[in-house]
Amino acid sequence: MNFLIFIKESVRVMAKGNKWYYLWIGSLLVMIGWGGIGYVNQIRQGLSVTNMNDSISWGFYIGNFTFLVGVAAAAIMLVIPAYIYNWKPIKEVVLFGELLAVSAVVMSMLFVMVDIGQPLRVWHMFPLIGQLNFPLSLLAWDFIVLNIYFVLNLVIVFYLLYHFFLKKKYNRTVLHPLILFSIPMAISIHTVTAFLYNGLAARPYWNSALLAPKFLASAFCSGPAVLIILFQVLKKTTTFEIQDKAIQKIAELMAYAMFLNLFFFFSEVFKEVYSDTEHLVHFKYLYVGVGENRDIVFYGWLSVIMSVVAFLLFLIPSTRKNKITLNIGAILIYFGVYIEKGIALITPGFTPDTMGQISVYRPSLTEIQVSVAIFAFGFLIFTLLTKLAVAIIFEGFTVDRFKRNVS
Repeated sequence: MNFLIFIKESVRVMAKGNKWYYLWIGSLLVMIGWGGIGYVNQIRQGLSVTNMNDSISWGFYIGNFTFLVGVAAAAIMLVIPAYIYNWKPIKEVVLFGELLAVSAVVMSMLFVMVDIGQPLRVWHMFPLIGQLNFPLSLLAWDFIVLNIYFVLNLVIVFYLLYHFFLKKKYNRTVLHPLILFSIPMAISIHTVTAFLYNGLAARPYWNSALLAPKFLASAFCSGPAVLIILFQVLKKTTTFEIQDKAIQKIAELMAYAMFLNLFFFFSEVFKEVYSDTEHLVHFKYLYVGVGENRDIVFYGWLSVIMSVVAFLLFLIPSTRKNKITLNIGAILIYFGVYIEKGIALITPGFTPDTMGQISVYRPSLTEIQVSVAIFAFGFLIFTLLTKLAVAIIFEGFTVDRFKRNVS
């Protein structure tokens, strides 16, 4: 009975809000509709409506997938200090990191689905029904760990929200093993994603043992960057509460992660430049161009500059504690990592191709439409779940209130 009340009243809470809330939800629905039109067009005409080709077969979709897997994995940046070290200021808001993980995994899987072209092919990914080709296929490993991580975070989120709704203490013997298990699973989802790249022997740009730890280091920057902005928005627009020292601790951890990310990057640059093999051409294409082909040089340097400036802003205590420079740093980290895992990772890996030819790739309007729809859908899920979490944790939305209203 209480569970049915929880579901029914949760839907009602998520459906209510002020005009700004409805405007935000309406904007997301419009973007989903606009992107849906692009996806219908892609289904009808196939992947020919994208700018991917024989030379560059991964593009905007896989770039977004790679980035979002990192955002999903970054939830452990809150889980570790909250549950390993029992640090209460972060423990109070760790649930919102789990909500971000759920939304990011949903978006990640949607980007894989639209990238395979025909959605009916998805049935091959289901064990015992399709041809998953496990354990030989790295894509199968990625599918499995992503779904395990998704279900794990979903169970944790609703288990906590339901117990908060009932005003009951959660069972530590049930919850803590799940939370601790989410740590290696978060690491595994981005590690397997990195293995998808550096397991391709014909793509020397990705053949680096540092790719997996570099993926993780950048993920532990981009995900918390979203949370830092989110926490401040919620603090101003709702009854959400978070201590400033919790935000400062997250920012400090991000500085360490960004240092590792930059260290791995410069290690790779040294290896490629100092060895000066024929594979250096991929780095040249990204940072200086090859011949007259300099179409992504701007983005390569923009990502590096954004990351370095953000690292300095988070490293220096005075700028880390200043809200303006803190937010600037968070935005720079987000877009710096976004470019790093999109344009700066995928396009140079395919360019020049194995025949030495250079193909210029820019996302088509259809790719942009579909991507906007997926991001809007993820933001919609995150918005609704966050509104429910804020209502339960900070606004007294509990079963007691419902029973009082009934009596």
